Amino acid sequence: MITPVILSGGAGTRLWPLSRSLYPKQLLPLVGTESMLVETARRFETPEFGAPLIICSDQHRFIVAEQVRQAGITPSGIILEPVGRNTAPAAAIAALAVAERDPQGLLLLAASDHAMTAPEALQAAIAQGLSAAQAGRLVTFGIQPTRPETGYGYIQRGAPLSDGVFAIDRFVEKPNLATAEAYLADGGYWWNASLFLFRADRFLEDLGQFRPDILDAAQKAFQAAHGDLDFLRLDAAAFKACPSESIDYAVMEKSTHGAVVPVDPGWSDVGAWTALWEIGAPDANGTVSLGDVWTEGARNSYLRSEPDAPLIAAVGIDNLVVVSTRDAVLVAHKDKAQDVKKIVDQLKAAGRSEAESHAIVYRPWGSYEGLVAADRYQVKRIVVKPGEKLSLQMHHHRAEHWVVVAGTAKVTRDQEEVLIFENQSIYIPMGATHRLENPGKVPLHLIEVQSGAYLGEDDIVRLDDKYGRN
Repeated sequence: MITPVILSGGAGTRLWPLSRSLYPKQLLPLVGTESMLVETARRFETPEFGAPLIICSDQHRFIVAEQVRQAGITPSGIILEPVGRNTAPAAAIAALAVAERDPQGLLLLAASDHAMTAPEALQAAIAQGLSAAQAGRLVTFGIQPTRPETGYGYIQRGAPLSDGVFAIDRFVEKPNLATAEAYLADGGYWWNASLFLFRADRFLEDLGQFRPDILDAAQKAFQAAHGDLDFLRLDAAAFKACPSESIDYAVMEKSTHGAVVPVDPGWSDVGAWTALWEIGAPDANGTVSLGDVWTEGARNSYLRSEPDAPLIAAVGIDNLVVVSTRDAVLVAHKDKAQDVKKIVDQLKAAGRSEAESHAIVYRPWGSYEGLVAADRYQVKRIVVKPGEKLSLQMHHHRAEHWVVVAGTAKVTRDQEEVLIFENQSIYIPMGATHRLENPGKVPLHLIEVQSGAYLGEDDIVRLDDKYGRN
């Protein structure tokens, strides 16, 4: 049985304004109706695979758990990284987790933010590489190149080891265009998609040989990990001390146990908006349009308006990316799509919330959305899922008015508990201990009006929280 290990730690800044640090690209339905995380897990719903093991950022834990729950997927575990440390430490943690059950247990390491139009081809390639992995090879899967791509690393094929499995001559960094064209003509080079199949003990042995510092830090973080609701929380101090390194640099480029299986699953790393244009469905003018988009003479462009975002009307444009969300609009030349990250860096430096979160902010109990923000007051729309409740809390600097517009609210206010029904309201004075809860079977929708000298989210003193937040 193979354990799929799904790595969900990326930020996807080149896909801003859809992808943001608190809701990154792998949690979004960018290429289908389900999130990329769920679509990745779906590829391994066959008898050869066990339940997936998910490794994700601590700040995404509730979104990840809710998405797989709604998809009907029961993971074998969700391991929380306190900080991002690249793929080698994450692979070490996964191998340690699998080795607890079976030292020779097989892992398939897969990123959660890659798209595939022909996942059955990957299934066939995994079957080809299975015997090699069982025999102690560190198997990676090389993507058949379709163009001279300068944005990917490459793997040079070595001698054949068995049917469809080859030794690895070398890993190659992202080449210039002339070199990429030569690789394509040669036929012996494949894109490095960072897909790996190996035994837990083999990977840990090679990691200990080449990067004992990473293995030592990962072991300390895993051994000191503790359960938190449905999650396994790695020891923060030990994991933060771990060097940040990719599995390619740490192990694969040095190991004599590497092997590669070629595959063409219609793969894309969805690393920038141009990747979504490439795999989209263009019109006769080469333009991909999604959402509320109207065009006149638009050519070779990617136009996307999210639900509840403004209409996009494009006239006579060529080779552009235009993406509209509730609170931001991106306009970029397709040739400069990689530079979207620089805009995000500027927004972060300026302290802009648009770099971190969407207008709708998701919480384990539901979501909230800012509607109006002004001096000394703001208005939010709050949605609480059935059976969920916010923390018991108080505020030093603001009072709140809650108006229920759908559903029923159970409100704790100091020593009293009251039910508030549709079209009713309640006032929460400054300093009052309070809690909002949905006792019903339908989502609770309410409008919250905050007023006071300071309205920041850090003016929340949590006294009790079912989700273990401070």
